[in-house]
Amino acid sequence: MRRGNGTLDTDLIFLGLFPNFRYINFLISIIFLSYVIALAGNSILILLIWVDSRLHTPMYLLLSQLSAMDLILISTTIPKMVTDFWVQRRTISQIGCGIQMLLYVAMTGSECILLTLMSYDRYVAICNPLRYSVIMNPRVCLQMTALSWVFGFLNALAHTVHVMQFSFCDSKDIQHFFCEISAILKLSCDDTSIYEMILFVTGIVFLLIPFGLILASYSLIFLRVFHMKSPEGQSKALATCSSHLTVVSLYLGSGVFLLMIPPTLYSAQQSQAVSLFYNALTPMLNPIIYSLRNKEVLGALRNVLRMDVSSQIVARRV
Repeated sequence: MRRGNGTLDTDLIFLGLFPNFRYINFLISIIFLSYVIALAGNSILILLIWVDSRLHTPMYLLLSQLSAMDLILISTTIPKMVTDFWVQRRTISQIGCGIQMLLYVAMTGSECILLTLMSYDRYVAICNPLRYSVIMNPRVCLQMTALSWVFGFLNALAHTVHVMQFSFCDSKDIQHFFCEISAILKLSCDDTSIYEMILFVTGIVFLLIPFGLILASYSLIFLRVFHMKSPEGQSKALATCSSHLTVVSLYLGSGVFLLMIPPTLYSAQQSQAVSLFYNALTPMLNPIIYSLRNKEVLGALRNVLRMDVSSQIVARRV
């Protein structure tokens, strides 16, 4: 390919999701349904945590931030992809691509940090319950959430500015359904090997280090649970951790594939499949996992529904 003039100066073109897939109409419909479910589920979860005073605890404060990040993450890529398919217009401007990349990288990084902090919250709650309210006070919770958002955005800003300054070849076709970093790097005529190494190191910082900290936290938790004499206490302790462990497995499993494995070892279709799982299915599953396995969330939902039914009855009588 011939070298283009400087950086990206024209619209980019998405080749779309699985270009040769026969049942793409059905797949897009499923993705759109997943987006609607994720939008509703995370919004309801945030609303319940905000409305019900019994959920005003550190664990649920952190969970509300995770839902907010999921809303931004899925809204960054899926609506654009679905709209492009319906209107048959798959272009995106340089600024739009940069914004999409910024938000995507920021949310993925912030969620990794937040999931690590949530594991620390579970460690304190189970291993040091008498000091839980002192250690996990409102100020500490606020600092945790701020740390997740700020570090995620700073990391994303650095990567986005660096990637968008590369010189690109004449081809503007992105073999993806959104502006993912590795897909954009394939358009560059510059030597990106040094930056790819930096990207790999960043993946270690935002994936392997959190994974190690989470593993350490749960190792201590399981040791504490193993020494509990009460079977009921063991079951309750494990129940409070099961939802978080499930979500961590979903995030870090797909994240390791996308950031830690070199792009030369997997195809564009495999990258799209994992990205689709991370972008659409995980934000949809998170509120379901936390709701179905959490009696407090289900109780808050029932209370809200009762209040709604009662208000309707009163309104009819009036």
